[in-house]
Amino acid sequence: MLRDLRNFARLWVIGRTVARYDALFLLRIHPAGAFIARVSGLLWPPRKDARGLRPGHRLARALAELGPTFIKFGQALSTRADLLGEQEAADLSQLQDRLPPFPFEQSKATVEEDFGCPLESLYASFDPVPVAAASIAQVHFAVTSDGAHVAVKVLRPGIKAAIVRDIELMLWMAEKAARYAPKLRRLKPLEVVQTFAESVTLEMDLRFEAAAAQELGEDFAGSPVFQTPSIDWQRTSERILTMERVSGTRVDDRAAVIAAGIDPVLVVRNAAEIFFHMVFDHGFFHADMHPGNLFVKPDGAIVAMDFGIMGRVDGETQKNLGEMLLGFLTRDYRRVADVHIRAGFVPSEKGVDMFAQACRSIAEPILGKPIAEISIAKLLGQLFRVTETFEMQVQPQLLLLQKSMLLAEGVGRNLAPEVNMWEMSRPLIEGWMRARLGPEGRAVDAVADAISTLRTLPRVMARIEAITADMEKGGLRLHPDSARAIMGDAAERRSTHRWLIWAPWVLVAALGAALILN
Repeated sequence: MLRDLRNFARLWVIGRTVARYDALFLLRIHPAGAFIARVSGLLWPPRKDARGLRPGHRLARALAELGPTFIKFGQALSTRADLLGEQEAADLSQLQDRLPPFPFEQSKATVEEDFGCPLESLYASFDPVPVAAASIAQVHFAVTSDGAHVAVKVLRPGIKAAIVRDIELMLWMAEKAARYAPKLRRLKPLEVVQTFAESVTLEMDLRFEAAAAQELGEDFAGSPVFQTPSIDWQRTSERILTMERVSGTRVDDRAAVIAAGIDPVLVVRNAAEIFFHMVFDHGFFHADMHPGNLFVKPDGAIVAMDFGIMGRVDGETQKNLGEMLLGFLTRDYRRVADVHIRAGFVPSEKGVDMFAQACRSIAEPILGKPIAEISIAKLLGQLFRVTETFEMQVQPQLLLLQKSMLLAEGVGRNLAPEVNMWEMSRPLIEGWMRARLGPEGRAVDAVADAISTLRTLPRVMARIEAITADMEKGGLRLHPDSARAIMGDAAERRSTHRWLIWAPWVLVAALGAALILN
């Protein structure tokens, strides 16, 4: 009860802000929500400066006024074209993560509290004027006592408590939506908020960002096209991140890139290659690749910054993504549909042929354009629009990847509008798919599965020994359900017995095949 009252009070403030920007269009999905939107509009008439703006722009302004958590949530919502609509999602993707800077005295106090020593003992110089101020933190340039030129990221004071409060409200709202609006359950509101909460919670500890930067740097160690700044771990804590200061041309400044003698097409090609290797080779990717976080060096290499939002994809998801992207790029819509059904994104009873037809209907108008104008981001937006018909389940774990694709496409289109980065990625995807789905890839997967099975044998044997010891002490009593399971189908038991006999030979054969293929 207390939780409901507290959240209702906060919701009142939020509702007033959003109503004043006439941005309650999301509530109109449900009849009760539509009534609330009408009443709110009467209580708090829209501001004059909000009139004439598109719904997405109005919502972006409202979220910006509500503060850091809602700015971040708006950026996450920009991937949900199925929920907002394509235009509204595109408008939210432009939501700027900027806030006024906080005083230098607070930055200094945070440094000294975290390290227990005067700021001057850590840094020979520390610029009091921040070079960037975002919703979570701000950045100062400094020189360490060792003479290294660094950038120091300082967490915004009080931000953790504010975000915890707002996430609690979002979870409460998601629970209510799932309970009282069944049509919204397909969109998995609770899982979406939980995914967002996990991402933002990691951002609250700058040590996680430091670890992510280092891991990504190790993934691309020695790469001529991608770099990350090194981390000064001795001057890094929960609220402080000290890293190498890097320089370069902003990736969205086409004129400056050309003036520096750098070929924009080369930069886009490098970006496509980087994105591919992040997702398909390492399964660990930068999920906030907006232009402010990417810089171009004189040789065309890209340097990334701000590693607070990162994403991961497992091997099975990599294969599904590869097949889906390749299916769209080659216009093999049955393949796209088959992957969706096999992965469980679309219920099998909906049928491959019908979903393939739907994929064709949304992809052809986009893929039929000149290659430079093809937008995978727009294709995804259109795909989401047909999800309700096919009861397609939203995959919260892919939201960050979708966002990253949207941002990467925007960067490429701004820098070199005459090329398409996804078409540049196509040979890489095709080669990867041949390696993973061809005979060699299947043999390697079989070996990996067999080794994984063998690794469980010691635990199984230990359990058998424990059961044997119990029986020796006076017998083993089984729960009736366990007894029925043990006395199950005899044919199944014989099949299992045969597998235990042949498993070692299957492993030997798989290893032999892998050696022959290598």
